[in-house]
Amino acid sequence: MKLHHVGIAVTDLEQAARPYLRLGYRLEAQDTVESQGVQVYMLSSGEDRLELLYATRPDSAIAKFIEKRGPGLHHLAFATRDIRAELAKLAAEGAPLIDSSPRPGFGGHWVAFVHPKWSGGVLVELVEAEK
Repeated sequence: MKLHHVGIAVTDLEQAARPYLRLGYRLEAQDTVESQGVQVYMLSSGEDRLELLYATRPDSAIAKFIEKRGPGLHHLAFATRDIRAELAKLAAEGAPLIDSSPRPGFGGHWVAFVHPKWSGGVLVELVEAEK
């Protein structure tokens, strides 16, 4: 699998985007994922993507993350062409899945998360996408 994007929890989308825009990234897309309580800026530079995540409600995973750890690196996302097959493979290997089946994510992609204890403390997201 290839890295799809790096997820970063932020407290202000525009302010958080500024340094990356100065580094040559551009705003590729933005939207709100109501089901996850986040507003998202997807920044890109070539094939590299950064996903800035802003909590739109206090009970969202991003709000809880920022409350506990502060803004910063939230997850690494990897592209897979068949998320269901990848989840089945990881489950068979004993990986602690947060999502046993995919759910709708940003940009209309199917996504699923693997618990950080599986990957040395880093939350892993699987994204069904070409890259």
